[in-house]
Amino acid sequence: MNEALLRSLTPSVLGILVRRGADFAAAEDAVQDALIEALRVWPSDQPRDPKGWLVTVAWRKFLDTTRADTARRRREDRVEEEPAPGLAPSVDDTLQLYFLCAHPSLTPSSAVALTLRAVGGLTTRQIAQAYLVPEATMAQRISRAKRTVSGVRFEQPGDVATVLRVLYLVFNEGYSGDVDLAAEAIRLTRQLAAAIDHPEVAGLLALMLLHHARRAARTAPDGSLVPLAEQDRGRWDTKMIAEGVEILQAALARDRLGEFQAQAAIAALHADAPTAEETDWVQIVEWYDELAGLTDSPVVLLNRAVALGEADGPRAGLTALAKLDDSLPRHTAVAAYFHERDGDLATAARLYAEAAHKAPNLAERDHLTRQAARLNARR
Repeated sequence: MNEALLRSLTPSVLGILVRRGADFAAAEDAVQDALIEALRVWPSDQPRDPKGWLVTVAWRKFLDTTRADTARRRREDRVEEEPAPGLAPSVDDTLQLYFLCAHPSLTPSSAVALTLRAVGGLTTRQIAQAYLVPEATMAQRISRAKRTVSGVRFEQPGDVATVLRVLYLVFNEGYSGDVDLAAEAIRLTRQLAAAIDHPEVAGLLALMLLHHARRAARTAPDGSLVPLAEQDRGRWDTKMIAEGVEILQAALARDRLGEFQAQAAIAALHADAPTAEETDWVQIVEWYDELAGLTDSPVVLLNRAVALGEADGPRAGLTALAKLDDSLPRHTAVAAYFHERDGDLATAARLYAEAAHKAPNLAERDHLTRQAARLNARR
């Protein structure tokens, strides 16, 4: 079968569906499904009119999806109109779907994108906005994930490590659109912890709780970011922190240290400090050393440099930072912070402005821009 032919026909088939009234994202999904069907059928029975075949199949799949969505909405409307039911056992297969979407044949980034689309119910556009990438880029990523798993048996789910990675990435998205992904990730991790006796599952749940406990203090009333050191710790959720610490201590007692337990231990030390000045940075550096031994992530080394600078002074932080790739996310912002701490306000202001241009989101960009403006006003 000529795959080049399929690629050449895709834009025109997509255009036909859009002209018939399908929205772009739904048309794209339908065309991708039709292409997968063609890959299955055409090697033994290629049609005489390939384009016509693709249009027919794609349009049928679009209509099926539209009818299914309409029927689902009607069912949901009927449920909302019904009186509250009596006690009944609840059935939630969302976590099982996570295991299926987190297939070993997918990379973690592809798995989380596919999970958000297939399980979370987000549109391609919403997922792209959460990832801060163009919609077309995210559509390609999801389509590649679909193609990757199209030939595998979905009754063979991914392993626990893959699901943990997906849940961790979903939690870190923090996307507050139609679905609160952070709260959903915590809910599912609770389910996983109840079903599986695994210290890293407990470590991930503790990490999520300890981070989520600070959520209310992370932004000011105007929506601007509030750095950890400046947060009102009275707004932290002490009940959630206590639960996270208790779960973490039980996991660490099993002496099977993993990446998520080490991260949770660092978060617990931040949560334990009554003020930013009382943070035990020396112990945090030690935990980052443990974490660096468990993962080769350069982000861990960047965070270790931050902790080292807080423990031993800004010059120590800058020395550690100089050994890392300056293209790392937030590398420039950290350098600006340490130069300010070291008294070099001109360099710090320049680096804050440079970091603002590299910021991954608007809130962070605004914060760094204000930092640069603050220092420029003092010079």
